[in-house]
Amino acid sequence: MKKWPAFDNDGDLPVRIHQATLAETLQYFGARTPQRKRIGQQLEHIFKLANSTGQVARFIVFGSFVTAKPAPGDVDIFLLMEDTFDVDQVDGEAALIFDHQEAQDILGASVFWSRKLAAIGGEQEAVEYWQVKRDNTRRGIVEVINND
Repeated sequence: MKKWPAFDNDGDLPVRIHQATLAETLQYFGARTPQRKRIGQQLEHIFKLANSTGQVARFIVFGSFVTAKPAPGDVDIFLLMEDTFDVDQVDGEAALIFDHQEAQDILGASVFWSRKLAAIGGEQEAVEYWQVKRDNTRRGIVEVINND
């Protein structure tokens, strides 16, 4: 089982990209309250849909779900996709995650995505961008990794 660091005084993870499997992420962030369980199920569903494309380079979770907040409103996700990813080739339910408004309305998640090639400043900088909060302070985020 992954040992997570303590939250800071604002209820955020320490600033860095914390890597964890989906199971570790759900166990820690998706089990404490009924709201967190529901959002955790949404995260799991979106993770499976995204990975069904075979084109996910990095799967980043940020925002209130990966904080100490007892009742986050939704889950925020950034998908960095391989350069060969063609959104027009995605059909069925998986296509929902690549339309920000539909993902919010139907799946209950804020999903942002980009191809690696389009990542301004490069892949790492694009991922680190999601550490910045609205007040321009930084927080820790979670990169969900495959455990295969």
